[in-house]
Amino acid sequence: MSKRHHHGPYPSLALVVIARNEAGCIQRCLMSAKPYVDRLVVLDTGSTDDTVAIAQACGAEVGHFTWIDDFSAARNAALVLANSDWNLVMDADEWIESGGEHLRSLCTATPYMGEVCISSHTFHEDIKIQANSQIIRLLPRGVRYERRVHEQPVAPLVQKRVPIVFGHDGYTDEKVEKKRGRNTALLLKELVDHPTDPYVLFQFGKDLEQTTLDFTRAADYYARALELTAPNAPYRHNLCMRLLFSLNRAGQLDTAITRAGEWMDEWAESPDFFYQVGILMTDASTKYPDQALSQWLPMAEQAFLRCLEIGDRPNLDDSTLGVGSHFAAERLADVHQRRSHYLANKAHYYLTLAEELKRGAATTPSAAT
Repeated sequence: MSKRHHHGPYPSLALVVIARNEAGCIQRCLMSAKPYVDRLVVLDTGSTDDTVAIAQACGAEVGHFTWIDDFSAARNAALVLANSDWNLVMDADEWIESGGEHLRSLCTATPYMGEVCISSHTFHEDIKIQANSQIIRLLPRGVRYERRVHEQPVAPLVQKRVPIVFGHDGYTDEKVEKKRGRNTALLLKELVDHPTDPYVLFQFGKDLEQTTLDFTRAADYYARALELTAPNAPYRHNLCMRLLFSLNRAGQLDTAITRAGEWMDEWAESPDFFYQVGILMTDASTKYPDQALSQWLPMAEQAFLRCLEIGDRPNLDDSTLGVGSHFAAERLADVHQRRSHYLANKAHYYLTLAEELKRGAATTPSAAT
């Protein structure tokens, strides 16, 4: 039996990472955590680059695991290897951005599962986009993972947020391309085993949306997931926003508008929700131009103004930073440009009509006797 590791009178704390071919980022990950933990533990799942050598140079204990298409199996093997009282679980493309100094005091005698804030950075058309998610990553001894992919720690313990922020840049185009297909195959296996699990349905919808751009099927899976998702599920906010987006992109604008109407109360304090509503109203002004000025554009304006009223909500799960500030302001500018365009066209229409009526009056015989 492996020896339990202790740090003086305190519970032992290990950083636990599974990795394969992460030579480009493993050092950043390990060195960000090294000042705050007792040990760095890396389980390599078959690297062919310098991942192992770099991890060892950082002072990590490196174990080896034969990959069996199961992230939970690898996570659990890494936790066994760590054999620590508390485990801080990280991915190689993450790093501690803030709060590491709190880690020691968070490892208490009373076990719980700690949710850290993961701040994901990506770019879309050269625009930096940041979204925060709350994910369980601080685990006491004995907690284990379930599911082949998008694995989750499972234990009858209270969950609470802790003041730790991880940076994450794993959603860049290059890194997403590396994952393309791998997760799909594992998710298909999960769907076979758990066809009514709302989280699996949600993740499969995300995979369809992001890797195949099949928004129609993605919306179908999101809708199925939503029917089964508990009202307090932490991913429900993201699920609803993705359903609205996918319905719209799938050409089901009217259905998206109906759905949004059902959620006005539920997401009354979500800038992401009103941002999506504003986009739906703006798109409706194009689809139904006769009502653009009287209905759709004023509703779009109100939605984006509501975004600014709420402001950014970094603590709301998977809220995109900017939808409560500069992105909403940019959309408002677009709404007013569209309104000016419609007004200009309307003015042009009536000026033209006036000229036609004048010409008609000049050439039409008088009705007077």
